[in-house]
Amino acid sequence: MDFFNYKRRPTVEVHVGNMVMGGNYPVVVQTMTNTHTLDSEGSVAQCERIIAAGADLIRLTTQGVREANNLREIKRQLREKGYTTPLSADIHFNPRAAEVAATIAEKVRINPGNFVDRQKNVAERVYSDEEYALELERIRSKVIPFLRICKEHATALRIGVNHGSLSERIMSRYGDTPEGMVESCMEYLRIAKEEGFYDIVISLKASNTLLMTKSVRLLVAAMEKEGFHFPLHLGVTEAGDGEDGRMKSAVGIGALLSDGLGDTIRVSLSEDPEVEVPVARKLVDYVNRRNGHPPIEAVPYPGFSPFSTDRRETDSVWNIGGEYLPVVISDRSEVDDMSINPHFIPDYIYVGSRVPAHFPKGIKSIVDYPCWEERIDHFPLFTVATRDKIRECPAKVKFLHLSYPELSDEVVAFLKETPKIAVILATSHQNGVGEQRAFFHALLHAGCRVPVVLQRSYAEDKAEDIQIKGGVDFGTLLLDGFGDGMMITNRGKIDIMDLDAYAFGILQAARVRTSKTEFISCPGCGRTLFDLQATVALIKQHFSHLKHLKIGVMGCIVNGPGEMADADYGYVGAEQGKISLYRKRELVEKNIPQGEAVEHLIRLIKEYGDWMEPEKS
Repeated sequence: MDFFNYKRRPTVEVHVGNMVMGGNYPVVVQTMTNTHTLDSEGSVAQCERIIAAGADLIRLTTQGVREANNLREIKRQLREKGYTTPLSADIHFNPRAAEVAATIAEKVRINPGNFVDRQKNVAERVYSDEEYALELERIRSKVIPFLRICKEHATALRIGVNHGSLSERIMSRYGDTPEGMVESCMEYLRIAKEEGFYDIVISLKASNTLLMTKSVRLLVAAMEKEGFHFPLHLGVTEAGDGEDGRMKSAVGIGALLSDGLGDTIRVSLSEDPEVEVPVARKLVDYVNRRNGHPPIEAVPYPGFSPFSTDRRETDSVWNIGGEYLPVVISDRSEVDDMSINPHFIPDYIYVGSRVPAHFPKGIKSIVDYPCWEERIDHFPLFTVATRDKIRECPAKVKFLHLSYPELSDEVVAFLKETPKIAVILATSHQNGVGEQRAFFHALLHAGCRVPVVLQRSYAEDKAEDIQIKGGVDFGTLLLDGFGDGMMITNRGKIDIMDLDAYAFGILQAARVRTSKTEFISCPGCGRTLFDLQATVALIKQHFSHLKHLKIGVMGCIVNGPGEMADADYGYVGAEQGKISLYRKRELVEKNIPQGEAVEHLIRLIKEYGDWMEPEKS
C-alpha cells in the first residue's frame, strides 16, 4: 500500500456471469432489491429500475429453498427482456438454499458467521482446541459440497463477514474484534484453496467506519501473507438515509478506495435501492479522478500503522488539538450570510479580510493578517509569506495557512519552535488525500506536534456531491488519526449553514465528534417486515434530540440484532406488525404491536436513564 500515490491493489479476476471483477477492470457498482424474492413481477420490475439507474450487479435476498428456486423465474423474465445484468443470491443460515441458488444465480453470498456455525450475540461458551478443530471440520463438510456446486456451474462466491454476526466459536476465541472478522473469512478461504476454487470476492462490513476500514486493511495484510489476492467488496452496513447515509458511506468506502482497495461497492441506504446506484457511482468516479496524478514524494513514518485506531498526538493551542474534540471552521470569506444553525454551531468563522458588522455574538472569528485587530475571540490567519510576524502577535491562537509543498525544513523548525500556532492545511493536488497524508507523515518524522485543521475547496451546487467528496477527502484523513478540525470551502450554491452541518456530520461519520443522534438503519430487503422508510422517519421524529445515543432500526431479526451491534437501543421487526426492542445486544421486549413500539422504546430509554426531554421550540 502506498499512502501517498494512488494505485489500485492488484487482484485475481473473478468472472460473474458476463462481467469481471478485480484485475484491471473498473470497480463494479451493485445494490440489493427490497422486494420479496417470491414476488417475481415486483422483483423483475425493481431490477429493471435498478438496471436503468446504472447498476452492474443485483443481489436478491434468498431466505430459503423456495426463494432460491424462484430466482430462476426472475432471471428468466429478465433475460427474456434482454437484460444480462448478473444476479447474486444473498444467503443466511441456510446452506441448502445456497446450494440451490448456486445452480441459478451468477453469484452467491454466504456469511461465515451463520452459514454453518452457531451464532450468539456474545461468546457464552469456551471452546477447547479439540472442540474448535471439530467445528472447523463440520464447516468443511458443509462448505466443500457447496464449493463443488459453484465450480460445476461457474458460479462466483462472496464470503461476506459482518461485524455483528460473528459466530459463537469465533467470538469465544477472538471476541467481537477486527481480528475475529479476519479469521472468520480466512477459514473459508483456506478451505476454498484446498478445493482449488478461486472465483471468490470478499467483504468485511460494519456500521462503524473506523472498525470497517481497519478490518479490511487487516484482511488484506492477512491475505498477502498467505498468498491470496481476491477482489474486495466494500460497504458500510446500515449507513442510514439522507445526508448521514451518504457521508457515512463516503467516509468508510472512500477511505479504502483511497488506499487502492475495492473492486465492487454497495452504498447501503434506507431508501429505494435504485437511489443507491448513482451515489455509489459518484463515489467511485470521484476517487478514479486520481488516476495518473503527479507523483507525491514522501516517506512513510515507520511508527504509523494503518491498523491502529490511535490519533496523532498534538499539543493543544487554545481549544484546538491535544485532548480537545476536532473543531469546525466555517469559511464565510466570500459570503455575507452570517446565519447560525443552533444545532451545528461552528467553533470558528473565517471571514477573510474583514469582520462584518453583523457578525454573530459569541462566535470566534478568524481574519487574514494584517487585517487582524487585537480583541476577544478574534484570531489572525498568516501565510508562509507573513509568518515572520507570528512571534510578535499576542493572539491566543495564530493560524498558519500551509500546504505540503510549502513544508520546508525551515518551516518545520519554525512550527516546532513557535508556540500558539495551529495549521490550516490546504491542497490543490489532484490527489489531495495523498498530499495531505504526506504532510502528516513529514510532521511525524520531525516530531512536530502542531495541531492541524484540514481544509478542502470545492465548487459544488448539489448537496449530495459535496457530501460524497467531503466524506472521502476529510474522512480518509480522520480515520488515519489525522486532523484536529476541518474547514469546508465551497464556491457553489450550497447554503452555508448546510455546509456547517455536513462538517459536523463527517466528523461524526469518522467517529471523532458526536453532534447528533446516530441512526443505524438497514437498507431493507425481501425480509423487511415493515415500511422501512416511513419507520425510520417516525423514529427520527421522536428520538433525534437524543444526541448522545445510537439507535438501530432493523427490518427483520435475521441479521438485525447483530448488524446493529454498535447501537445503544434497537427497534427490530419480529414478525408482521410486531416489533422487538433491544438494549445493546440484549433483547428486552419482543412482539410489541408496531403501533405501540415507539412508546415502549421511549419508556425503555427512560428506564435506563438515557432519556432527555426535547427542548421546546
